[in-house]
Order: sequence, then structure tokens, then C-alpha cells
Amino acid sequence: MKTILVLCTGNSARSQMAQGYLQHFAQERAEVYSAGTNPKGVNPLAVQVMAEDGIAISSYTSNHVDEYAQLRFDYVITVCDNAREQCPVFPASVQRIHESFPDPDSPESFRQVRDQIKAFCRQFVDQKLV
Repeated sequence: MKTILVLCTGNSARSQMAQGYLQHFAQERAEVYSAGTNPKGVNPLAVQVMAEDGIAISSYTSNHVDEYAQLRFDYVITVCDNAREQCPVFPASVQRIHESFPDPDSPESFRQVRDQIKAFCRQFVDQKLV
């Protein structure tokens, strides 16, 4: 089983949505975590738009990346430029992947970003977790 960490600055929306989709598409092939460099709590709009697509993330928590310092990850995915710049050092064996998504600020932009993240996550799982 692969382990994946998704990083964003606030761990409130983009990384939470990516965690939900990656876990959904990967099923038992991966264990997925998300964290932030400056966690802000899970955004209710992220919970809402994911529920609209049948993915429940209401039980997710917003965590600081340091909470996972002792875990070994196969992949670290940054979903915003700020997180990529502030990302802590991981062992050389970790595959780092960066895909920047816009920071959503309205219900419609949350849906657009959700759909972009969904497409990225589906492609990631299809290519990396075969």
C-alpha cells in the first residue's frame, strides 16, 4: 500500500478535496493524508461541494505538516505554490509532485477547483497506483 501526503497552506479546501478524491479513487491501494503549513480548519464550502459529488469529507481535520514528520510517504503532493515553497524536507525516496490549483473563494469557484482536483486525482491514481 502506498502512502500519500497532500500539502496546502491552510489545509482547509484544496488539500482536503484532493485527499477525498485520492482515497476514493485509490481505495485500498493507498493511505492518504493531508496537511498544511499553516492549518486553518476545514472550509464548510469544501465539505459541501464534495458532498455534492458523493465524497464525504466532513470528518476530516485540518492538520499541521509537522504532525506527520515521523511517517514515511511514497508521494508528497503540493496543491498550491506557497506550500511547495514552504514544504519541509522529505527523504530522497519520496516522489514530490506539484500541481497548483487556484484558491477558491465562492461556491462556484469551489466547484470549479473541485472538478480540476478530481481530474488530477483520477489521472494520478491511474498513472501512479497501477
